[in-house]
Amino acid sequence: MSTLYSYFRSSAAYRVRIALNLKGLDYETVPVHLVRDGGEQRKPAYRALNVNGLVPTFVDGGVNLHQSLAIIEYLEEMHPTPALLPADPMARAQVRALALDIAADIHPIDNLRVLRYLKHDLGVTDAQKDAWYVHWVVEGFTSLEARLAAQSSQGKFAVGDTPTLVDCCLVPQVYNANRFKVDMTPFPRIAAVNAHCLTLDAFRRAAPEAQPDAE
Repeated sequence: MSTLYSYFRSSAAYRVRIALNLKGLDYETVPVHLVRDGGEQRKPAYRALNVNGLVPTFVDGGVNLHQSLAIIEYLEEMHPTPALLPADPMARAQVRALALDIAADIHPIDNLRVLRYLKHDLGVTDAQKDAWYVHWVVEGFTSLEARLAAQSSQGKFAVGDTPTLVDCCLVPQVYNANRFKVDMTPFPRIAAVNAHCLTLDAFRRAAPEAQPDAE
């Protein structure tokens, strides 16, 4: 059985959990607490597994992988059905681009280590930290909403009528946006896709509150 080193609120780990569930794959979760005792991801034992000191880390048959999108692409290649990427090369590129709009443009400047640096090293207040988060999520969601709304054929999911890599990234980002009380009114398409995804068991079982380390 494969092993996922995860933190219940990690957006990146959340993406991988969704993909594993959509593909019906069994896995063991090993919690890595990102806050307790200065962060377990900083400890030598975990650094020996992942020198970046980040989650997730995915171990499968001796293969040790990091970076959520790389892990999901590995799962896609090893377990191609149900597919999370379209068969058409152009459609695949478009799905990857939308996923990267979230995973590369929104998430990295709003993740825990950035917020911690803002507060503890630069001395910003909690209100300023939260304002930073909301600003960049709104910035990213504004363009993402426009891209999703502009699709000629709108299905139940971000792209079409089956879940893709985009949905694996979108749902965790909306979850964290809701935690920071981002007003989702300007983003009806994103909100609708998120709501539909959460009707599926694979997404519900991947949710932070459903994890063994949920607090």
